[in-house]
Amino acid sequence: MSEKGLFLQNVIAVVWDFDKTLSSHYMQRPLFQAYDIDENAFWDEVNALPKFYRRAGISVSPETSYLGHILSYVQAGRMKGLTNAKLRELGRDIELYPGLPDFLLELKQIVHEPAFKDADLRLENYVVSTGLKEMVLGSRVAPYLDGVWASEFIETPAAPGEDFTKDPRPGTISQIAGFLDHTTKTRALFEINKGVGKHEKISVNTLLPEDERRVPFHSLIYIADGPSDIPSFSVVKKFGGFAFAVYENTEAHFKQVRNLHREGRVHEYGEADYRPGTQTWRILMAQVRDIATRLVDARRKTTAGKAGVDPAHIRDE
Repeated sequence: MSEKGLFLQNVIAVVWDFDKTLSSHYMQRPLFQAYDIDENAFWDEVNALPKFYRRAGISVSPETSYLGHILSYVQAGRMKGLTNAKLRELGRDIELYPGLPDFLLELKQIVHEPAFKDADLRLENYVVSTGLKEMVLGSRVAPYLDGVWASEFIETPAAPGEDFTKDPRPGTISQIAGFLDHTTKTRALFEINKGVGKHEKISVNTLLPEDERRVPFHSLIYIADGPSDIPSFSVVKKFGGFAFAVYENTEAHFKQVRNLHREGRVHEYGEADYRPGTQTWRILMAQVRDIATRLVDARRKTTAGKAGVDPAHIRDE
């Protein structure tokens, strides 16, 4: 534990991807169903966008171009009246993998077990996703999350000469407020690591020694499903965290994460089934206990090092 840092370093962070990690399908499915839009047709159009815009000399990201395409559907009247509140409402209908959301609460309860309860440990769950923040916040895992990094929309943009003392006006979504892709997801990991948002003077660019950061990487677990998460897996492994891949119960997905393991991208992997007794349940519960044990041991060593020697009578020779 740091003696001079801003944080006690008593936090274990479990960082989740969302699509195909917590949810068994892309989270936007309830959105397409609500507006009677062919989901496969939408994604086919999104996949065609990079080549389409390249003919005009414009480069678009394959990971985030879907956000602009959703706005195109809104503007064309295909998703008429879509608001952030509507997105959050639709988040309730996201289908989760077995064992969720209960497993997120089970993880939080580990630090309250007798072996750890006196050490003042905390476990926090975070979602870092290229998906939609409002839908994550409306999902059934939301009550167990301590933070969400994901893509967002603005409803009514500020006009030139806007009175900025007033609240933004509600309305249909019309602009992209911000987005995440496979590279900016790593930035989110460093923000969790450093404690951005937990102390007003800390930003992602603040120079902090590892032993003064809120969640050192050795206290962080990253869980995701595929090749697009390789940059995040790499960052977590490089700095001492635990990288875990999950797969859907199909041969293709199994081979994908097995290859990630064989290539050394992840420490371990398991099926996206979080019910008690499954391999994934056992591995992640054990990993959290391992981290908690190490934190408790470090706390004891620090306390022992600070404790002075009790005074005693000196015997005459």
